[in-house]
Order: sequence, then C-alpha cells, then structure tokens
Amino acid sequence: MPESADHAQYLKPFVYETLNTRALHFSICEIQSRMQTQRPHALDLDYTRTMAAFMLFSPEPDMLAMIGLGGGSMAKFCHRFLPATRIKVIEINPHVIALREQFCVPPDDGRFKVRRGDGADFVRFPPYRLDVLLVDGFDYDGQPPALCSQRFYDDCHDALQPNGLLVINLHAGHRDFDVHVARIRRTFGAEILLVADADGSNTIVFACKGRLAGRFKPADARRPEHLDADTRAELMPTFTAVARALAQGEPA
Repeated sequence: MPESADHAQYLKPFVYETLNTRALHFSICEIQSRMQTQRPHALDLDYTRTMAAFMLFSPEPDMLAMIGLGGGSMAKFCHRFLPATRIKVIEINPHVIALREQFCVPPDDGRFKVRRGDGADFVRFPPYRLDVLLVDGFDYDGQPPALCSQRFYDDCHDALQPNGLLVINLHAGHRDFDVHVARIRRTFGAEILLVADADGSNTIVFACKGRLAGRFKPADARRPEHLDADTRAELMPTFTAVARALAQGEPA
C-alpha cells in the first residue's frame, strides 16, 4: 500500500544490528535508541538510566506519560517495573511506531498504550493530570522547536499533578541548550535538577511542580525495591549520581 502524504512527511528511521544489540537511527552518526537483544528491557544507553532516576522521587506513580517512543527503551522499562502504573506513550512519527515489534515494545493493553500524536498538543490538552511526564522527543534535526518552547514547558507544568515530576532529555551540545534550561527554570523556578550523562552528550532535567528536594527526597540504595537484582545493580551508580547532584546544591 502506498504511503499517505501524511506519512511521507516524516523521515523513516532505520535499524542497525550487531551480534548483541539492535539500534534505531535517523542517521548513522547518532543513535536514537539501542536495545540489548538478549535483555530487551535493560536500559542500554546511559541517558536512559539517568531518566529512570525519576523512580527515586516517584517510585510508584499512578499516571505516567512519555513524549517520544524511539526504540521504546523507557516504555519497556516502565511497563515491566511499574506494574501498577498506567502508561501512555505519544509518538508523532508513524514510521517509529511501525518498528515497535522489532524493539519488543509490548502490545497495548488496559494500562499501557502507544498513540500517534503531537506531544505539544497532548500536554496542552491533557486528558488527565500526570504524576510523571518523560520527554525524549528527537528527530533527524534534533529537538523539535515545539517540544522546547516556553509554551511547551508551561503546558507540561499545567499537565502535572500538584506534586508531579517532569523529566526531560536535552542535547547538551544544542546551540540553544542554555535557552531551553532558562525556559524550564522560568516555569518551575528553583525546583529543577540538571544531571549530565556519562559522556556529556545529554543532560537530564528533573523539574518538580512541588518541592523536588522535600517531597521527592531521593530514596536509599534499596529503592525501588521492585527492581530485580541485575537491574538494580546497573541503575545504582546513576541513581547515586542523581542523589549526589541534589545533595551538592541542585536544585539551583
């Protein structure tokens, strides 16, 4: 069946496989998402492990939404380790959604749904208030302007529950990185935390509608208790780094 004009406006990603991994790319120079084929639920890229540190502040959210599916790393992780959480994933590119089975993204069910849509529209007219909102929206050109505008961050704030948490993946090398951070600060005030990933290419921003260092005080190394031993061991170095950043002066 020929593609519709609507589908044709979106760039098709491609899949690159090695012996042990499967990765989603828009260009060969940059990885959008990578999966360990023997452990498809593992968070293989460092920035995803940093984003998962939202569990230190909100270990068992009722309502969680994600903007950006990619290869489904965060979606699979949350589906597996947050069994009581209702999860909605918003992805604008139909070609990305079409690859969900290749990346072992679970099928939709009563608590997990992947929907095609515009993330900016989703937070502007949220169907319900969110406990956690994860934003990881990238295309071939990087971060779409609609997902890093002042209006977008204001709408994210409004879409959250009174003590809700926003977690954003920013490209640290983006020419407007400081502008984006300033916009988030304008919306959330002092209640933000910036944590760079291991190679410095991404910065994860944790922004709280309530008090980040108070109500969302990081848990100890035994939390979240519902992670299996291997996953906990993989995540603890990153979780410890997030807790350390908060203790050393963030939010700023």
